Amino acid sequence: MLEAGRSRVALHRRQTLPSGKETRSGGEPGQSSSLMEKLRRGSHLGSGTVPTASSGTAEPCREPPKLGAHQGFPCSTSFKVVEGNSREPLNPPQTTRTGRDHPCGSFPTLLGAGGGTARLALPPRRLRARSGAGRAGPAVRAHRASPWHPRKRRHWRHGRKRKRRWAGRGGAGGGMAAAVLLLLLLVAARPGPGRADAGRERRDALREELLLSPLPTGDVAATFQFRTRWDADLQRGSVSHYRLFPKALGRLVAALGVRELHLALTQGFWRTRYWGQPPLQAPAGAELWVWFQPTVTDVDKAWKELSNILSGIFCASLNFIDSTNTVIPTASFKPLGLANGTDHHLLRYAVLPREVVCTENLTPWKKLLPCGSKAGLAVLLKAERLFHSSYHSQAVHIRPVCRDASCLAVSWELRQTLTVVFDFFSSGQGKKDWSLFKMFSRTLTDTCPLASQSKVYVDISPKNKEKELLEVSPPPTSVHEAIVQGDRKTYAVYDLLSPSLFNTSRSLNVQLKWKRPQDSSEMPIPTLHAQRYVGGYGLQTGEICTLIYNTHPYRAFPVILLETVPWYLRLYVHTLTIITKGKENKPSYIHYQPAQDRRRPHLLEMLIQLPANSVTKITIQFERALLKWTEYPPDPNHGFYVGSSVLSALVPSVTAMKDMDVEQSPLFTSLFPSSDGSSYFVRLYTEPLLVNLPTPDFSMPYNVICLTCTVVAVCYGSFYNLLTRTFHVEEPSRGGLAKRLANVIRKFRGVPPL
Repeated sequence: MLEAGRSRVALHRRQTLPSGKETRSGGEPGQSSSLMEKLRRGSHLGSGTVPTASSGTAEPCREPPKLGAHQGFPCSTSFKVVEGNSREPLNPPQTTRTGRDHPCGSFPTLLGAGGGTARLALPPRRLRARSGAGRAGPAVRAHRASPWHPRKRRHWRHGRKRKRRWAGRGGAGGGMAAAVLLLLLLVAARPGPGRADAGRERRDALREELLLSPLPTGDVAATFQFRTRWDADLQRGSVSHYRLFPKALGRLVAALGVRELHLALTQGFWRTRYWGQPPLQAPAGAELWVWFQPTVTDVDKAWKELSNILSGIFCASLNFIDSTNTVIPTASFKPLGLANGTDHHLLRYAVLPREVVCTENLTPWKKLLPCGSKAGLAVLLKAERLFHSSYHSQAVHIRPVCRDASCLAVSWELRQTLTVVFDFFSSGQGKKDWSLFKMFSRTLTDTCPLASQSKVYVDISPKNKEKELLEVSPPPTSVHEAIVQGDRKTYAVYDLLSPSLFNTSRSLNVQLKWKRPQDSSEMPIPTLHAQRYVGGYGLQTGEICTLIYNTHPYRAFPVILLETVPWYLRLYVHTLTIITKGKENKPSYIHYQPAQDRRRPHLLEMLIQLPANSVTKITIQFERALLKWTEYPPDPNHGFYVGSSVLSALVPSVTAMKDMDVEQSPLFTSLFPSSDGSSYFVRLYTEPLLVNLPTPDFSMPYNVICLTCTVVAVCYGSFYNLLTRTFHVEEPSRGGLAKRLANVIRKFRGVPPL
């Protein structure tokens, strides 16, 4: 059933002449010609008025305008589809021969052509008027230009052919233009699904923060976080419109059935012993761990496709992730979002410790931001300054979260974090006073127009109870106190969306000044930290040593240790020893998956209880394997990297934590929410190991190859040529007649013959 709009086109009513031919009544012939010409061009004529049959003036429509689903089209009727793709009124008038009975005259008939394409059916060709004022149509002039007149027969035939060609060009084009315009009006007036759901649009919000934390060593850590929350269901694949959420990541989550995705690219190592607990730590190199949906049938295939796609998005070497460096943890890396992590077969974890992070990885990461690097806090992300630092780590976290307190609906959260540690010695300044311009060579001038929150947090927590050491300028808009990682913190907050912040100056340059030099002996020691190294001697055997420190004075807590060792380091599990305070410490839980040569690495997970104020030493011996000469990298003497160990623990808090609104505190603490106020979750990474393997002298094969090629080319080649070549004795030829004549002449002259 098709539905026609209320048309403003006022057509002339038809009348039947005594001769049986139809014509248009009302108005002058020129007026009729002009109206027909406009109709062919697809123009809307009139405004609800039609010319009467008695006079050439237009009278108002007798039917009052009705504004229904298609507003703005007065004097309309309803149509239905009949055979032949034609349309007729649902309530036809009594007399349909002329348009006299209808209050607005006759309506053009819509004819369907082909696959449902409609066009306006114009009057027959003999009734179409020629353009031009003051000229009558061909039907009016038919009695004067009779074809049976002997002198006008030839001119009438040529004129009729021209009129047919003109009608075929102009009439078809004008009818098509009018049909397209009418269809566009119908589609625009019809309340489609997009307009019906206008009040139920999927909402997405962007919040950006910058945390400036002076470190105990005098360095400054700058942590950026851009959080995008989207009230949409990506798993069903029904999302086709993306506003703030990156389309590349959204399509990836929907296509491969990803439940959670965590990717980190890090250059350098976070020194927990001297810098304290990081907001979000990551191992050196590239780290990727993903939870898949239970609907994914082949997890390994989806994991391989995911790593290849992410390698192209972030310009990283993630395509080198394969079965030789992928493990399936059973206790570590539980889901951080709304998911049940009992089925660990849906989890994949891989680390590339040799991956080098540079500008080509930062550029695609910034392009995922809604405002890019043109506005907001992302203006400070200048690659020249970010990579001129002691530590650089960028990460992407995607997970499902609760949309509200009742958790009846699920939203998707994207966190893009970037942590940089600036060293005043490497910068060449030699001063501990910092500012945004000194760190990033830029200042904040405006905010991202798509961000609902944009704040800068400066950690001004007193390091000494007697006297504060740090002051900031300009004065902050507010001061916020929160308990982060078991310690009470005080933050100076600069709200970039506050209209009073940029009133005094056009830019914001936060400055940090030390009131007095800080004593290095007062550096606080974190509750949990660890380190790892390789022991032993020679290139045959060795051992991996891990030291875990618990500096809490009276609280003991368990820790989960995850070790991933490549297959070419063959571990001896019977040599595993755990010593704490001179006594053997047996793990409560242990899971070991042996490696297979050139197929999978070693996986070792243990749950160890750490006593209060103790150091736990874990050692395990290994044997180095001899690789094939094609398996060595281009620089084999540099060594082979072993991924970092992962420590996951609930660390007891020194200060009692209160239940507070997460939205009011810095968002850096909400990725690992704490259910109990007496402890907080910590995930730490140790240093990556660099192990030397027995390496052959690759210069010796080069020399052997050169010498062998020389011997083959000179000696063996010549000898083989002599053995395989056939020699023939050629008889000396006496020559022809010319040669004999020449010799006779030379003989008479006394010259030797030829």
